[in-house]
Amino acid sequence: MKKGINLILSICVVGLLFICWRSIVDTTDFEADVVSRESVVKARLMEIRSAEEAYKAQHNGEYCADWSVLIDFVKNGKLPVIMKHGVLTEEQMEKGLTESSAAAIVNSGDEKAIAENGLQDFRRDTVWVSLKDSLYNYEGFVADSMRYIPFSQGDTFELVACPNTTRSGTIIQVMECNAPDSSFLKGMGKYGDRLIYNRAEEADAKGTYPGLKIGDAGNNWNNNAGNWE
Repeated sequence: MKKGINLILSICVVGLLFICWRSIVDTTDFEADVVSRESVVKARLMEIRSAEEAYKAQHNGEYCADWSVLIDFVKNGKLPVIMKHGVLTEEQMEKGLTESSAAAIVNSGDEKAIAENGLQDFRRDTVWVSLKDSLYNYEGFVADSMRYIPFSQGDTFELVACPNTTRSGTIIQVMECNAPDSSFLKGMGKYGDRLIYNRAEEADAKGTYPGLKIGDAGNNWNNNAGNWE
């Protein structure tokens, strides 16, 4: 009888140890999965930031709030690349020449001024190259997928672009792109649901965004930084 009870107790102890071990493993696996998902979403947001900043440089300083327009720009847009021939010497720079002023002299075609400034071998040519090949030249990039939040089962990033007035009264162009926790943590079971709820409560208490984002369309312009940076 006593041996039977001891056997049952031993089995119970082993069972409890297994449950504890399984719980630790499940929690560790879950946390690793969260980190992995976050890293993928952050990478996508940085791709979007690169596209927005390139778009702004070619569209009167304005960002894009339309996914179709931005994706078309990524697919078909061009980037200017400066091809450099020759460098300024210390003596030339001491005389006040800069890259821009030297290029202006050369582009003027004034052979006398070019010779006087020793710029016969100095040239700066602008070549336009594929934006997509320059910014996203790596395996797996699909421009049409930029709008979709990874792991969200089809949810799209919220994209905002608008003018904003700073505290000093200056009007600046700003952008913001958001991926809520409830989208990229979708489908992670009870642990995921609990994490989404806890993060939402924490963000509400702190007045922050419950998810990952770049930029800020409000009054906290941050040069398009990510809220994890």
